[in-house]
Amino acid sequence: MSFDLFQLVPAVYRLRDSELAATMVLLTPAEQIQRNALETKVTPLTKNEEQELAGLQAKAARGPLESLLMVIDEQLAVMAEDLDQLYDDQFIETCAPWVIPYLGDLIGYQSIHGIPPAVDNPRSEVASTISLRRRKGTVLVLEQLARDVTGYGAHAVEYFKLLGTTQYMKHVRPQNVYAPDVRNWKTRRYEDTGFSLLTRKVDVHNLTSPGVPRPNLRNIGIYLWSLGAYSVTLGPPSSAASTNGAACFRVSSEGVDLQLFHRAMTQGEKIEEAATTVNVAGPLAREMLCDDLQLGVGSAFYGEGSSLALYLSVGGKLQMLNPYQLKVANLSGPDGTWLNVPPAAGDSIALIDPELGRIALPAGAGATPPLTVSFHYGFNAAMAGGEYERRQSFLVTDPAAIFPFPDTDPGGPRYLDIPSALTFVAATLGAQGAAALELSGSETIALATAFSVDIASGCTLELRARDGARPTLLLNGEFSILGDADSTCRIDGIIFAAASTMIPAALAPRSLLRVPKLRGAAPNLLGTLSLTHCTLTPGWTLKPAGPGDESIFPVQADQATLLVEAPGAHLTATLSILGPIAANQRASVSLSDCILDATATTLTAYASAGDPAGGAPLALIGCTAVGKIHAAELTLVSNSIVWAESDSISPGLVADRLQVGCVRFSFLPYKAITPRRFQCVERALASSHPVFSCTRYGLPAYLKLWAGTPQSIRRGADDGGEMGAFHFLLAPLRETDLIVRLREYTPVGLDTGLIYNS
Repeated sequence: MSFDLFQLVPAVYRLRDSELAATMVLLTPAEQIQRNALETKVTPLTKNEEQELAGLQAKAARGPLESLLMVIDEQLAVMAEDLDQLYDDQFIETCAPWVIPYLGDLIGYQSIHGIPPAVDNPRSEVASTISLRRRKGTVLVLEQLARDVTGYGAHAVEYFKLLGTTQYMKHVRPQNVYAPDVRNWKTRRYEDTGFSLLTRKVDVHNLTSPGVPRPNLRNIGIYLWSLGAYSVTLGPPSSAASTNGAACFRVSSEGVDLQLFHRAMTQGEKIEEAATTVNVAGPLAREMLCDDLQLGVGSAFYGEGSSLALYLSVGGKLQMLNPYQLKVANLSGPDGTWLNVPPAAGDSIALIDPELGRIALPAGAGATPPLTVSFHYGFNAAMAGGEYERRQSFLVTDPAAIFPFPDTDPGGPRYLDIPSALTFVAATLGAQGAAALELSGSETIALATAFSVDIASGCTLELRARDGARPTLLLNGEFSILGDADSTCRIDGIIFAAASTMIPAALAPRSLLRVPKLRGAAPNLLGTLSLTHCTLTPGWTLKPAGPGDESIFPVQADQATLLVEAPGAHLTATLSILGPIAANQRASVSLSDCILDATATTLTAYASAGDPAGGAPLALIGCTAVGKIHAAELTLVSNSIVWAESDSISPGLVADRLQVGCVRFSFLPYKAITPRRFQCVERALASSHPVFSCTRYGLPAYLKLWAGTPQSIRRGADDGGEMGAFHFLLAPLRETDLIVRLREYTPVGLDTGLIYNS
């Protein structure tokens, strides 16, 4: 509301006020000079200058009565605004921030940690509570709460519908039969999931037992899918040995079997129908994909922008295969003898096995065109490189200092490969101080030889993947990083692995990435090497385990992936997966939210670079380390898990200097030699220890803590979260939030329990 009391005054008084203003000098000398300068300015006035001139002219013509009434107008406006706000404060959508807790208390709202985006805003949470109260007591409300509060895929199951009991004849349920339909593939596929079709006997055990379904009349199971589906767009598959003359591929850039996942299709902000298999992210089974492809263009899993798509290059353009050109098959078996690969092309162009990530183009279909695949893989968090949002982690933001790869310069390519591109970008640092080489796609780039980059003094070079890209570099030699004083090398969003031909001979090559001691004849003075959202493949590279075993194993499990020889260099890593590290005692290493994996608890994950003494001072914050660690100093170990075998000769965790540093809220090996501890759990016979879903890199649930892990570890971090690399997800706190919400919305006399499907 606006006020202008002066316009309500009789005209005679307004004229007298203006006449009085004309006889007075109301501008200061400086304001008079500024007004005259603006009025006599030859060039057109800018918008700001026009506003300034209008304000000075209005002040010069404003009499004392008008000035007095303007002050009164301001106070009336303040009062009107306060009255309007008092009205707005009656509604959660428009109330002031300080009113939100009072409205929440009025409706009995209980605050929670609010970790997922759907519940991280108190205003939206209170508003959502008011909305959900109208549907309180329904199973769909419980399902929506589970989805919004945890951020996971969720499905609520009323167990009384699945009990094998004699039916009431006035309420017959034809689909509720005691004997399972063995002709329906869904019966076996969904047996242990929230979408199970099997009828159960009554289970009278306590529903609060973690992760165990308890079918009973009064029980409701809340099934959660915590693994996410992460995309790879237009990635070239890896070639495999031919079978029956067919061209065989694996979708994994590292050439191993990979379970494909399907992404979750949204149910909307408000859930009005129960979730189905397409509404949660999960493994893509053969039967699921086969059944879905028969829908053609209506397929939920296959197509442009969907969970899976296959493209052939025709005439230089990518052409997606339609669903009827694909056939789903079990392509298991050792390389060269995959099952079900026909000796000649039939009525389909390609065969695919989503459970192994294998593709076969049968022989007889003509020349094999280049194949490109878009797919999704499963993992527990957005880390270690991927097409998820990473823009906030970028260091170089000036477009003029970002050089794309492949080069798109209109004058012609300035560089053709990664080594020449790094050399070119490093040569520009003397003038710009910071520059980035940005890989633009999710391609796999093979590098034939060892290469290096040399960074000038005080400069920063960033090697990164474009936001929305997931490139893989296959090395056939070490990537050496050199630099002058105070130089920085930052690597973001890239997966490093060794090519199949990179086998260590004698002492060289010794690692994937290396910070050498010397820079030619001079010492290497690199200041900082920073890794963010990167993967240094544990074991260098992976390969199938062999005939009859579809698992994977590391090729060089005893080799370091990162070697820091330069004294004074500082290594930092965040949200990354790293193989073993060897670091000079006079360097320093800090890992945060990382996995440090030696591939076995008996191997060395961290040590010195060619010295029997401990490695560089080490900090582990929210990390999971698999393998032995020997450091000169443990600067800080917090919220971490060190999973290693100890013996009388070589303890799993050793710090040479015990007078400095601290170890807190962490799981330690048996008889670990550490500085002072606080609230730690040490491994011992029949004591609490972490229970991982799997420990092999390349599997979806890699080093994910099982929900039944002892609470001293799963809730043993300093904030009540879990120890280890996935601490930042705060999974136990999400569960606590959900339990708080379920208490209010669960119907009287019923119980709920949480069951993780993935």
